[in-house]
Amino acid sequence: MGVRIKSTGISRDSDTFSIVDHSGRAARRSLERAGVRSDQVGVLINAGVFRDSNTVEPAISALIQKEAGIGLDYTYGDPRTFSFDLMNGAVGVLNAVQVAQSILTTGGVEHVLIVSGDTHPSLARSAGDDEFPYATSGAALLLENTEEPEGFDTVHIVSGDGTPAIRSYVDANTMGTIGRTLMTVEREAGFEQRLLDAAVEAAEAALGESDSATTVLISSTPTPDFPRALADRLGIAEVRTPDLSAGDPHTATLPLAYDLAVEQDSLREFTRVLFVAAGAGPSAAAVLYRLPAPVGVAA
Repeated sequence: MGVRIKSTGISRDSDTFSIVDHSGRAARRSLERAGVRSDQVGVLINAGVFRDSNTVEPAISALIQKEAGIGLDYTYGDPRTFSFDLMNGAVGVLNAVQVAQSILTTGGVEHVLIVSGDTHPSLARSAGDDEFPYATSGAALLLENTEEPEGFDTVHIVSGDGTPAIRSYVDANTMGTIGRTLMTVEREAGFEQRLLDAAVEAAEAALGESDSATTVLISSTPTPDFPRALADRLGIAEVRTPDLSAGDPHTATLPLAYDLAVEQDSLREFTRVLFVAAGAGPSAAAVLYRLPAPVGVAA
């Protein structure tokens, strides 16, 4: 038994900058695409970091759950959906996959829904820049158990030494009365190389003896060139990325890239996807995902 991606959903709509809106829409779209009812989702995990107006309480997962229309009935005997935030920067989605594997393995729920995405706290823009490089978007992965020979392998995690490489914080000395609209992002000199080193270590552990010729890489995008540089270090020829025209989608990068690759039917020639994420810490995580065999082709 394994855990597979049942469906994906994304939101890059231009009518809102709210990550609650985007993540809620992505969640609903993933359910609609899969033909899964909201009461079949036992757990919702939010891996997003940068949120509307720097909201601290309540948990953003609860707001997204409400926006998605999941678990809103409270009469006796109604199914319950538990939601929580799991924040670890760009690595958060793969941390959430690891948690979802444990939850689904117990058999207590049918589906786990992972949502991710970020926005500028001012809610006044959707494109990144030098000071805040992250693009506004929402994404969702709907996961379920499967008896088929497909799905996620073990998630491998690496923590680097030294300073964090990337820091994000609200500067209390300068926030004044507009702190809910501000976020400071600092990237240390050489941050990309440090993230790359951590990513390579995690990816090599995940790859093991797998055939790199039939594996496609989907990685985080702390810089536009990061996925290609990582692929070259790993000896992987093919890379799939999301639309980066508005900047780094940060926590939404992996599901956005996978969703686009499926939409474009560009995974047909491969047997596995190597998902790799690297971010502040520096930290990295990687996992192999065995793709379903194309229709009409034996696994």
